[in-house]
Amino acid sequence: MSELTNSALERMKADELSLGIGIRITNSPAIARTMAVAGFDWLFIDLEHGNLGIESCAHVSAAGLDAGIAPLVRVPPGQFWMASRALEGGALGIVMPNVMSVTEAEKLVEIVKFPPLGQRNVGGPPVHTGHTPRSHDEFGKMFNAATLAVAMVETPEAISIVDEIAAVEGIDVVMIGCNDLSTSMGISGQTDDLRMVDAFEKLTAACKKHGKWAGMGGIVNNDHAQTYIDMGVRFVLAGAETGFIAAGAKARTEGLRKLR
Repeated sequence: MSELTNSALERMKADELSLGIGIRITNSPAIARTMAVAGFDWLFIDLEHGNLGIESCAHVSAAGLDAGIAPLVRVPPGQFWMASRALEGGALGIVMPNVMSVTEAEKLVEIVKFPPLGQRNVGGPPVHTGHTPRSHDEFGKMFNAATLAVAMVETPEAISIVDEIAAVEGIDVVMIGCNDLSTSMGISGQTDDLRMVDAFEKLTAACKKHGKWAGMGGIVNNDHAQTYIDMGVRFVLAGAETGFIAAGAKARTEGLRKLR
């Protein structure tokens, strides 16, 4: 039986950009193969802002495993029970939004990681291995090596303790949610504002200090993105399927309406 491979993680280990695509409305398993062909490394299955349920999440996650694109799931803030179900359904990581304390970061690790790092419960043989049995110790080692715990920091208060959050053992990625952070600062969408630059400086310094990866989401301007990538950001949420579908469809209709 082969070991689990997390394509999002492998990119970061190689010091390359690890690119994710938000999945908010698409419950077809075909979306996983489509986004893999498009060149993305991970699915950001969004249970916070999308309309997907836990069963759709499991369907898309299992398809992601088969397609070789890592299924990561964002749950609503503090919904650790949902994180557990998403992991059992095929996820290779949990993204927890609006982490505001070390305690919340530690709870995330507790849910995502098996002992000795966390307290993830041992269920039956998981879908990740085709429900093929292994010892509990083997499963623990395999999943701890391949499953990501991602903490989102989205307020000035969280940025002020980002070093402490990044220091939590078992946290793999700390990422800034730029939409919420900029809005909470009163500079909505201004991703090049000096306060955002300062936040990314604090984030990347903390991640480098504690051996974690820095991430970002919500930046559509490539020049702004380049600034933060130069600082060390490697985990990049590139957008959501909703926006890409709408933009592609609009470009097609506008092009056709010019025809005579």
